[in-house]
Amino acid sequence: MKNRTRPLLPLLALASALSTATWPALTQAAEGAWPAKPITLVIPFPPGGSTDILGRLIGKKLSDKLGQSVVIDNRAGAGTVIGANFVAKSPADGYTLLVSSGTTFTVNPAIQSKLPYDPVKSFEPIGIAGRTGLILLANKAVPVNNVKEFVAAAKAAPGTYSYGSYGSGTTSHFAAEMILYATGTKLLHVPYKGSAPAMVDLMGGQIPFTVDTVSAALPQLKGGKIKAIAVTTAKRSTLLPQVPTLAESGYPDLDMDTWLAIVAPRGLPPAVKTQLEKALADVVADPETRAKLIEVGFEPNHVSAAGTAALIESELPRMRAIAQRAQIKLD
Repeated sequence: MKNRTRPLLPLLALASALSTATWPALTQAAEGAWPAKPITLVIPFPPGGSTDILGRLIGKKLSDKLGQSVVIDNRAGAGTVIGANFVAKSPADGYTLLVSSGTTFTVNPAIQSKLPYDPVKSFEPIGIAGRTGLILLANKAVPVNNVKEFVAAAKAAPGTYSYGSYGSGTTSHFAAEMILYATGTKLLHVPYKGSAPAMVDLMGGQIPFTVDTVSAALPQLKGGKIKAIAVTTAKRSTLLPQVPTLAESGYPDLDMDTWLAIVAPRGLPPAVKTQLEKALADVVADPETRAKLIEVGFEPNHVSAAGTAALIESELPRMRAIAQRAQIKLD
């Protein structure tokens, strides 16, 4: 009996050794097959907004590049916190991604001390797909047509004028406070629940000024329903080349835009991250995609994963400084 069982021992040891040796190779092969199922792209805003439009466009193009469906999942609420937290807590396997603006990564951390996610440690940047400037707008009847006249009007009647934003603690709120601080003016802040209602009241004359994204303002500006005073970016927007910048209007240190980045949960396998980075770069370089981005008010501007991480790191202290100065706090 002993003679029969002993020869089995080397065979079992050999089988075990082969299994151990081949397991990494099998795992690598499985990783190499990514994506093997549909990918979920979370948009932390309601359907219909600029981020939703861009996210759906990028999602469709990523699907074409990766050979798998990209399913859009709108998880709006709490200033992008709900959607961002969902992605932060998801498995880091490349099947759950987030497309969001700087609100998620640099604004929320400046105004909320108890976020359920960390803007740096919770996410793996894939890259930035597009950017759009912010713009100071006026109702057509307001006797203000440029930055000089805006400053003069605000200083001549302090406390008389107000401005609308698309929400407390949003990039439009931050940009407006940046403008007011630089120009030494004071306006009453009227926060709205989104860009659309603020734009309706601006056109209707309920508020004299707003700060919004170029993408949101573009249709109304083209229709002549509102006036553009200045953009907040260092250079003029290619979408509105006739509108001056705040920098060239006498305030050279003012420079702010909003950008849309795609990120994954931290811990993404390197091979998957590389594949996603290349796919996004190819999508943004695609002429059809670029034309559609411009059509909805975004300037195609691909930024690498490393560049996106660096942008978040550099923008965080700027947003915190604005929040502290303007006393913007949500908790």
